[in-house]
Amino acid sequence: MSVPVPLFLAPMAGVTDLAYRLLASECGADYTLTEFTAASGLSRKEKKSWLKMESHPREHVFIPQIFGGDEDEMVTTVRMLQDRADVIDINFGCPAPKVCRNNAGAALLRDPNQVVRLVRACIRASEVPISVKMRLGTGGIPDTALEITERLESEGVIRVCVHGRTLKQRYSGIADWDSINQIVNSVSIPVIANGDVTDAKSAESCLNVTGAAGLMIGRAAIGRPMIFHTIKKELGWTKEKPPWEFDDPIISRIWCWERYLTLCDEVYGKAGSKNSKRHAISFTKGLPGASAMRVSLHKAQSHQQLGRMVSTYLRDLECSAMAH
Repeated sequence: MSVPVPLFLAPMAGVTDLAYRLLASECGADYTLTEFTAASGLSRKEKKSWLKMESHPREHVFIPQIFGGDEDEMVTTVRMLQDRADVIDINFGCPAPKVCRNNAGAALLRDPNQVVRLVRACIRASEVPISVKMRLGTGGIPDTALEITERLESEGVIRVCVHGRTLKQRYSGIADWDSINQIVNSVSIPVIANGDVTDAKSAESCLNVTGAAGLMIGRAAIGRPMIFHTIKKELGWTKEKPPWEFDDPIISRIWCWERYLTLCDEVYGKAGSKNSKRHAISFTKGLPGASAMRVSLHKAQSHQQLGRMVSTYLRDLECSAMAH
């Protein structure tokens, strides 16, 4: 049996809004990060960007994640965030072309000196700790993550999360856990492993191979926030009952969806979350009749109507499963 380590909900655009982060925490995530947000928008006080930085007293550790390639914008953003943040995370892992074209995200991994300069400036400007998320490298040249992590440790970064793929790979192929293990063995700061952790079995395998101080889960937690409790229960890390009480995949999905709606009402009011439709699609993915149901979701006139449609669909599935 593996020794318990912290589980992180990865920062994901259009996914890790405040309500979803609170939900993931209730489902067993130890740490959650905001949607990754451009320093260019935050430093210019753009409302749309700052909406992603909302927190809540129940969010016991608030970790906003920012990205950018402009040192002045990054430093300004760090100074603006430090009063509300517990830790500020800097993204060097995003492979999205529109981010990389602006010399940000994973594109910066081609130049370790620039990464170190940027992080050093942010650490000097910040009164709160700085952590970093990155990939192994760009894929066009030898991987740079090991060199960058060693150098960032001496700069004072408190933690590094490494996704075991390169920029070139994006999300294809298999995460290279052995390369993460090399990084773990080269530094003293905590290294969090990210990539291809989808259930308890892969979580245990990843820990055995990498020796990481924690696991970050991204795509496997979209529409499945219960994954955090499931991993902890199946690996013997917790004996606590889940908030949905019965270990049934449909019951847990219904509980999580309806809890998400309640949290949206609490934190956003009647307007709801801008990500509701995306979450609705994720919560129903792969279920019987889901594609037809998703078509009808586009006709929903409000956040409340969309919520009811998904709840009814999931509860009908539960009834049909019980009938069989």
